[in-house]
Amino acid sequence: MAQRSKEGHYLMLFIIGLAGWLVPGGGHLVLRMNRHAVVIFITIAVTFAIGLYIGSVGVINPVGAKPWYVAQIMNTPAVAALGQMTKTEEYAVYGRPNEIGQIYTSIAGLLNLLCIVNAVYLAHLRGTESAAP
Repeated sequence: MAQRSKEGHYLMLFIIGLAGWLVPGGGHLVLRMNRHAVVIFITIAVTFAIGLYIGSVGVINPVGAKPWYVAQIMNTPAVAALGQMTKTEEYAVYGRPNEIGQIYTSIAGLLNLLCIVNAVYLAHLRGTESAAP
């Protein structure tokens, strides 16, 4: 049985982490855990969409709400495109809808981060099991 090199193992872990960040559940999809990937995608996408529905796209604010934005960017890189769009005051949101929308979108990002870590960990376990004598 062919053993993977350390560099190949680390590259695979990086690819799985990147896939999980590009599309929620993508890391699990690469690992061929299709049911997990679908559940993760639906959960994170719906949570993020609810946050956008409650507070509008203005809750993604890379200038005035940096701590929230850091958590929101963990959803997908597409959040950065939304952040560039909302830098102007054209999409400003204030009050309770802003707060609730930020909470929902940030929770979705942190949940995706947790799923990315899980996918990378599972890939690491699979790689160490195949390398064991």
